[in-house]
Amino acid sequence: MFKFLQGLFAPPPSRDRYLTFYIKPKACHEVLEVRVDTMNELSQQDDGTYYVRKLARGARCPFVVELELVFSPKRALLQKTLQNGEETTREAYEAFISAQKKG
Repeated sequence: MFKFLQGLFAPPPSRDRYLTFYIKPKACHEVLEVRVDTMNELSQQDDGTYYVRKLARGARCPFVVELELVFSPKRALLQKTLQNGEETTREAYEAFISAQKKG
């Protein structure tokens, strides 16, 4: 029971457990933020590596972006595949969000 109580009062999870990707769907002007929780969202594969697949769609864009990631057994990113979109920068995402607030 003591371990259970310790878990309730544990510090918040570290921010470095999350990977953030900024993507732009093809033929759209939106920039999306996709976060991956490397402690909870990864599925272990038979070879010991980890895998996650994320789908993202903007509010006004008909295209769904597919992000597939493969991680090492120590959860280091090994491979990234992006379909129906392209990776961009945090600065592009922040500029997009800022423009949305103004308009």
